[in-house]
Amino acid sequence: MSLDRAEFIRAQTRLQAPPLIPEIVLHLAARATDLWEATEAKLEATGLPPPYWAFAWPGGRALARLLLDRPEFAKGRRVLDFAAGCGIAAIAAAKAGAAHVTASEIDEFAGTAMALNAAANGVALDVRLDDVTALVPPPAFDLILAGDVFYEKPMAEKIWPWLKARKAAGAVVLVADPGRAYLPGSGLAEIARYDVPTDLDLEDRTVRTTRVLTVE
Repeated sequence: MSLDRAEFIRAQTRLQAPPLIPEIVLHLAARATDLWEATEAKLEATGLPPPYWAFAWPGGRALARLLLDRPEFAKGRRVLDFAAGCGIAAIAAAKAGAAHVTASEIDEFAGTAMALNAAANGVALDVRLDDVTALVPPPAFDLILAGDVFYEKPMAEKIWPWLKARKAAGAVVLVADPGRAYLPGSGLAEIARYDVPTDLDLEDRTVRTTRVLTVE
């Protein structure tokens, strides 16, 4: 049984601006529980992964807010939004005047969602559906965005050395974290923080203070 990804995304979401980022509209779930249930109902038949792409997570929103307020971070640069999800930070980078924006994900539904979201905002994204951390040689970027990526230990242990290596190679690396358990305890310097409204269906509180940090 096949499933039209764009059709499913349009049916299960509505186009809306997430709190804190009125400049950007995204295909987002109106109610988290409804979409999770719809996803689970189709999971066995279609292999549909969890719908992380249907939410503007705090880290992505914090990065987007920073780039929209301080476009000099992205203007004229080659930007990578790593584990981009809905693509909110990538879209903000494009709006801030980036020369080229790549949004990477391993989930095909996220890739489709990002393409729909980019079109809704009138920007161009280069959507990659592969593990950019495994590419040899690594692609060259001037700015790397990593929002809300330290939520589990295996992911953190894999990407932290890669992010540090990209910094050593000359990229500016910005990490946005809302207090996840596996954020490294050193090697990061805070440059901004935001109080990001959150949904109790997804988080344990209604506001997540989210820090934007640069890899040192």
